[in-house]
Amino acid sequence: MDSSTPPPAAAPPGARPAPPPPLLGEPLPVELMNTVWADREGEYDALLDAGDLARWLRSVDARFSPPLDLGGPEAEASVPAPDRPSVERFRELRDALRRLAAVATRDTRPTAASPVPDLAAAVGAVNRACAYAPTWSRLAWNEDEPPARADGSSYGPEARALSRIAEETVQLFTGPDAAGLRACHAPGCVRYFVRAHPRREWCSAGCGNRARVARHYRRHHPGGADA
Repeated sequence: MDSSTPPPAAAPPGARPAPPPPLLGEPLPVELMNTVWADREGEYDALLDAGDLARWLRSVDARFSPPLDLGGPEAEASVPAPDRPSVERFRELRDALRRLAAVATRDTRPTAASPVPDLAAAVGAVNRACAYAPTWSRLAWNEDEPPARADGSSYGPEARALSRIAEETVQLFTGPDAAGLRACHAPGCVRYFVRAHPRREWCSAGCGNRARVARHYRRHHPGGADA
C-alpha cells in the first residue's frame, strides 16, 4: 500500500455483508452515508468489497452529470470491478460523511457511530477526496443539440464519482440543505436523510411504520422493551 492509499476503514461494529442498500432519493453524499444501514436482522455494510462498490455506483450512475456510463446490472461481468484502493477511498469518504452528519445533527445513536474519530479527521478526508480527481468545464455542442456544459476529466469513473460526491458534500454542509439534515431515530435505524418537508420525521415509510408500532407497544406495555 503506497502513501497515497488511505488505511483500510473499519467496518461498523456488527456490520455484515448486505444486499444493495435502499436508495431514498437523497443527495448523493447522504446516499453514500446510508450504505451503512440496518433492518430487523441487524446492521449491514454495503461497501465491503469491489463488487459492492461497483453495484452501488451503477445504482446511482444516472445521478451524475454526465453519467459514469458503467452500464446496468447486465454489465457486471464485462466491466472491470474497481480495485481495492478505490473501495477503501469510498469507505473512508463514507465514514467521514457519517462523522460530519453526526456532528451536524448531534447524533448520539451508538449503533450509528463512525470509525472516523473526530471532526478534523472527517474534514481532511472530504478535502482529500475533493482533490483526488479534479474536473474542468467542457463545452458540448453539435448541430442537433443546443450548447451544454459538461465535466472534463482524465480520471476513471470511480475516481470521478469519489470527487463529485466529495464536492457535493461541501455543498450539502454549506448550503440550505444543511439545516434539514436529520438522523433517523426509528427503532434500529442508522440512516440519515434531508428533511425537505416539515412533517417528515423518518428516512422512509418503513421506518415510520416501525416507529408507530414501537409507540403503540410502549403505550400498552409500560416499562417493556420495544417490539
